[in-house]
Amino acid sequence: MAIKFTKGILVEYTLSIPPLILQFEFNPENISYSRSVNIPKPDPYVSRLGFCSPQEASRVSQGAIAQKEKMTVKVLLDATDRMNNDDFFARTLGVQPEIDTARLMVEPKVQGPGGVQVLASLAALAPRAIDKKRNVSVYLFLWGLNVWPVFVTNVNVEETHHFSNLVPYRAKLDLSLEVIENNAFYQAGDVRRILSSVINLTNVDVLSVLASLATATTGGLL
Repeated sequence: MAIKFTKGILVEYTLSIPPLILQFEFNPENISYSRSVNIPKPDPYVSRLGFCSPQEASRVSQGAIAQKEKMTVKVLLDATDRMNNDDFFARTLGVQPEIDTARLMVEPKVQGPGGVQVLASLAALAPRAIDKKRNVSVYLFLWGLNVWPVFVTNVNVEETHHFSNLVPYRAKLDLSLEVIENNAFYQAGDVRRILSSVINLTNVDVLSVLASLATATTGGLL
């Protein structure tokens, strides 16, 4: 049997009831990344010192704080192909299961016996819940060569096509994710990105860059 490679997937990284997994049937329409750096008001003394070498450049950035990386993913949900293949759930429920899964990803949870995470709204039904502290789940976002540990911070659903009983069979999801650092997944990604940046040097005319830098520097001193 041929292996079916998924286009992308969000999987909950915890013991959870129910386990939450959102697999993308199609490539996301868009995926965007953003990361910002907060630059503090410069210290007058440091500003006067300036810098004249790469070794000195770091002192002018003291206090600058890199914010967490954020991502936005736009996903199309469409049950048409599965409906054409006579899939029972697609014909009766459309894409409602995928929508419900995405909505649950931003629901708070509590820890029950054995470390199992239970939806906070169902905590009263958990007979021996030992920790009522609410928390949000960590998810792994698998996309291409990347595995990002993330929080799902926002889910926006736009239902576009419905059956006669108003069950949606086509919808758009906008997912906002915040990347979690200081873990093995993120560190492995950093190693891959560093290696990839080295490969990128093969696309750069390094000598031309150095010549341009030297010319600009010399021109500024004349």
